[in-house]
Amino acid sequence: MHIPVLLKEVIDALNLKIGEVAIDGTAGSGGHAKEILKKIGDEGKLLLVDWDRSSAENLKKEFNGRKNVVYVNGNYADLPQIIKENKFPKADALLLDLGFSSEQLGGGKGFSFMKDEPLIMTYSDERESLGEFLRHTNPKELTGIIRKYGEERYAQKIAGAIMENRRKLKTTKDLADVIAKSVPKNYEHGRIHPATRTFQALRIYLNKEFENIEKVISSLEEIVRPGGRIAVISFHSLEDRIVKQSFNELKNKGRLLLINKKPITPSQEEIEVNPRSRSAKLRAAILKSD
Repeated sequence: MHIPVLLKEVIDALNLKIGEVAIDGTAGSGGHAKEILKKIGDEGKLLLVDWDRSSAENLKKEFNGRKNVVYVNGNYADLPQIIKENKFPKADALLLDLGFSSEQLGGGKGFSFMKDEPLIMTYSDERESLGEFLRHTNPKELTGIIRKYGEERYAQKIAGAIMENRRKLKTTKDLADVIAKSVPKNYEHGRIHPATRTFQALRIYLNKEFENIEKVISSLEEIVRPGGRIAVISFHSLEDRIVKQSFNELKNKGRLLLINKKPITPSQEEIEVNPRSRSAKLRAAILKSD
């Protein structure tokens, strides 16, 4: 079961009222969406977007019968276009939860090195899979990706091992085993699995996750009405840095008012109930009026 992260903090930041318009650009399993609906009521409107087709289909089943909910299988980076195509009004509140759900971790797409799944690692079926990418990449490109998006100090060794074994790689377990054998036995003193940073890097690269964040934040004025609120949950330092820098750029241009200067993090109680929340950071802002 997927537990929505920083639920109370998100709802407080969005400050929703009956009859308002809201967008959940990464709706996932609908955990945040359920609380948003309670706040806006039947008089409000909610747009649920998810890039994963199966997640979008599950959302339709979950909220079946709610006439004020619109469902779209799409990328949140394309929200301006999605809004126009669905004749949806600009929102009073926008939520982006940049993590992936427990359902996606076990959904057969190869996001987890703890599973034995195909080398896919993309949210959308239309994107190039990891297996396809590995067939045409080169050591220099692969090293750069692992170093840039994973901040992995053994990037060159790991990339070399992957390239040497790529014809044998069929599943995520194969890949994780090759990575583990290419790094020292006392990797990170056992704190994390040797494949953690490489899997993160490949997922970010294949799905263009950082570019998507920059794109959606630069398009906020096409998505949110003046005075509307934006809440973004990130899960690692590189992601949070992009959100912080993008928010600050808009703040310096006089377009955005920061609700919290420092990111909001989960309480110890939440971390104990949901250990996956421990790295979550919430940044929230208000789009300023002209």
